[in-house]
Amino acid sequence: MKGYALHNINDFRYEEISKPDLYKGTVLVSVKAAGICGSDIPRVFRTGTYSYPLVLGHEFAGVVKETGDGVDESWIGKRVGVFPLIPCNNCTSCQNKKYEMCEKYSYLGSRTDGGFAEYVRVPVWNLIELPDSVSMEQAAMMEPMAVAVHAIRRAKVCISDTIVVCGLGTIGLFVIMFLKEMGCQNIFCIGTKELQKKLAEQFGISASHYCDGTKENVAKWILDNSKGADVFFECVGKNETLTQALECASSGGKVQIIGNPMGDMELKKEVYWKILRKQLTVLGTWNSSYTHEKTDDWHYVLERLENGRIEPEKMITHKFLLEQLQEGFDLMHDKNEDYVKVMVSGKKSL
Repeated sequence: MKGYALHNINDFRYEEISKPDLYKGTVLVSVKAAGICGSDIPRVFRTGTYSYPLVLGHEFAGVVKETGDGVDESWIGKRVGVFPLIPCNNCTSCQNKKYEMCEKYSYLGSRTDGGFAEYVRVPVWNLIELPDSVSMEQAAMMEPMAVAVHAIRRAKVCISDTIVVCGLGTIGLFVIMFLKEMGCQNIFCIGTKELQKKLAEQFGISASHYCDGTKENVAKWILDNSKGADVFFECVGKNETLTQALECASSGGKVQIIGNPMGDMELKKEVYWKILRKQLTVLGTWNSSYTHEKTDDWHYVLERLENGRIEPEKMITHKFLLEQLQEGFDLMHDKNEDYVKVMVSGKKSL
């Protein structure tokens, strides 16, 4: 089969690779759509990954083609989304069904082969069956959507809250999409690109509630307009935006940190004091809940997709065939044009 394998940093090849063998409890998924995550970019260009060669791609959906031992053959032909984290099932977190916090997890697309290939081996436990009304491209975005939902639910947002979302990449925009779907109205956004502003407006954010993140004093603008955030979503992962979050949160407010850190995070003493004196709640969030229960984050997302209450396809700005995947990576790495979600869908020979 064909796929993209990372052989080392800056050595990303479209090549013939072995079709994965199945073992007990796994299925073979024919990949129909896959999204490039922002975290994939440093893996290719800067940090590398855990082992080589490795097929990246953890945001994907497809159709089950084969089943391994112990898997009901009725899965064959089913359209599926895929929860990419493979839990150990032995640690304390797993025993409490907090699989996203598994201490010894594996991960499709970063620790074991993922979705940037024609086929991928997936544990049957990680599959979520899709209704016909949900497209493959929508399903390939379930992972980042579930990440956004997990953060919102961790923060216990109320629809009457004054909310600030800082950082309007994929996750930040999905946070806005789901907040609006919940009925939240008083949402302020901080972005840096015209495309981000346009999409925020499509999701119902008024121009007066959008702040250009390049302003000299974003915190002052937020406080002048909102008198403080009950909940501040920090979706960037930089010292200055975390500082803004702590400055802009109202007394007794919550700061939900989502953005992966771009480097070491440090707080000046006067900023740290704000956590104490304003009695702020600072929350971390990681991945999303997937338990096979209707109450988990993935089923929350699926229900809204099935009912047409959200439209994640509006986030797709670029599409490439599998053999063009490198173009998508170069686009996101070089930032020579604005983008949000870059999607890989299909192959010329199919």
